[in-house]
Amino acid sequence: MKTKLTLFAAIFFMIISIGFAQKKGDTKHIISGKVNISKYHNSDELNDMTKGDLLTLYIERIEVIVNILPNIAFATKPGVTMESLGIPETKDNKKALEDNIEASETYFDSTMEFQKKILPYSDKSDLIAAILFYESTLKALHTYNDFKD
Repeated sequence: MKTKLTLFAAIFFMIISIGFAQKKGDTKHIISGKVNISKYHNSDELNDMTKGDLLTLYIERIEVIVNILPNIAFATKPGVTMESLGIPETKDNKKALEDNIEASETYFDSTMEFQKKILPYSDKSDLIAAILFYESTLKALHTYNDFKD
């Protein structure tokens, strides 16, 4: 009986301590979500694609740009955290980052809802021009460090 009580108490305290332990792995990344594209295209390749394929490429590029560009002053690649940048992980800073992530997700979701309804009405040549522009913007991210002192 005494063994059962001791074992029960030990298990109880372990469960309680796990429940109140701080979560170390709950660190949010400055850049999250889709952050790269699988292939860059040229004008000829895009002209050979269907409008449906172009719509998919267009939306993928918007997703990458929305996830990276607003945070370019902090990072251009995923995996960067406030801690790795030397930003104090205070309650206010964590809340600001969470609010930023939530706002980005809300913006992206509403933009995609609009794009999926309206974008099919665009001209194929305009889609191709936009995709090439977005891809050139994404390529420019590879030279971002050239602008730092």
